[in-house]
Amino acid sequence: MTKILIVEDDVPFGTMLKTFLIKHDYEVELVFSGLEAFKKLKGNFFNLILSDVRLPDTSGLDILKQVKLESEGTQVIIMTSYAEISMAVEAMKNGAFDYVSKPFRPESILQTIKNALAHTEVQPVAPQKTEKSKKTASLQGASFVKGVSEAALKLSDYIELVAPTNMSVLIMGESGTGKEQVAKSIHKQSKRFGAPFIAVDCGAIPRELASSEFFGHIKGSFTGAINDKTGHFEAANGGTLFLDEIGNLSYELQVQLLRALQERKIKPVGSNNEIHVDIRVITATNEDLAQAVKDGEFREDLYHRLNEFSIKVPALKERKEDLMLFAEYFLDEANAELEKNVIGFTESAIEAFKNYNWPGNLRELKNMVKRAVLLTQDDMIPLKVLPHEIATASKSNTETEYGLFKNRNEEQLILDALEKAGGNKSKAARLLSIDRKTLYNKLKQYNIKL
Repeated sequence: MTKILIVEDDVPFGTMLKTFLIKHDYEVELVFSGLEAFKKLKGNFFNLILSDVRLPDTSGLDILKQVKLESEGTQVIIMTSYAEISMAVEAMKNGAFDYVSKPFRPESILQTIKNALAHTEVQPVAPQKTEKSKKTASLQGASFVKGVSEAALKLSDYIELVAPTNMSVLIMGESGTGKEQVAKSIHKQSKRFGAPFIAVDCGAIPRELASSEFFGHIKGSFTGAINDKTGHFEAANGGTLFLDEIGNLSYELQVQLLRALQERKIKPVGSNNEIHVDIRVITATNEDLAQAVKDGEFREDLYHRLNEFSIKVPALKERKEDLMLFAEYFLDEANAELEKNVIGFTESAIEAFKNYNWPGNLRELKNMVKRAVLLTQDDMIPLKVLPHEIATASKSNTETEYGLFKNRNEEQLILDALEKAGGNKSKAARLLSIDRKTLYNKLKQYNIKL
């Protein structure tokens, strides 16, 4: 049986994780300090070690180094908070298989554990550079980065819920939030995976060519039609048609689209023959389509046809807990594209990231990280290569309001945050811009009991 050692000083969390893994048929031991971990490692073999990066008496990095010296066949996964991303990157350099950011749901770590164990079976000893490149390749192959914020978990749950169905999905969200990646994730988790995924930007199609683009045409049907053309509907047959910025469609095309969706057949321009199509339609918009319906700019019947299930993609400012996960993802992408090996971000750069409001969302973050990788001459991205508006961003009102350690009334701030979070400690910790362990220590310090 596969043996796993959990090194975690948060007793409730460690116990919960141990119970969860035992239920999935792993043999699990749990220790609460580095000293206990080193004792367990003497004379015992573990296939995998899950270690918190910060422990009362040592660091998860020290455990990692010891394991790599004494047990080549053991994989290590580091558990870290957002403020410790640079330490997680350091762990990757020293041979950790991967890192996971807390808080996380136990279910989310199962696949990481399976990947680590599979890697052990195929290649017990791997150079550090290869390990890093494997992580980069894995990230580049992913189409959807799951976050760990409350908003991200809700988004992920909705995707998993609707993906296996054939329901039409309307994805709403600000520009740059990754709506197309959400659509791709729905397609990849659906029964249509393996069939075509056709993405169409409705705002980029000239009005006079829209019918031809969607439904195709036959040679000679109009001036310039020198060859037969397959339309987007036929190209997506059997798969998924993703219509981005659906609100930009002309009223005339809305009528044609509705008819095609109702009848499940299309007629190319200039043709008398109908083509039956089996497609799932996913649409996206950064506009308020419900208001557009009220204003008479969008057909109500088409709106209800497309909106069998709706998903709201949160703005980056609403999921700050996921910020550094995406930054690391884009860092690996940029390293691969620019053939560089920047390993992370300095603490001052991370602080600037957290202070900035990110109006351009993930698109802005991706472009900024790529630019920073290009300009960086060292291992870590420094504050000086960031754009001026990011480097000089000040803390938001919420962060200032709940800033601990600089406020004499921190006990009251903690009580206010707990009340605002409905007693949920994880939410309260996020409001206070501290990790869960720090909040627990503060609760103990002020004898606050829930």
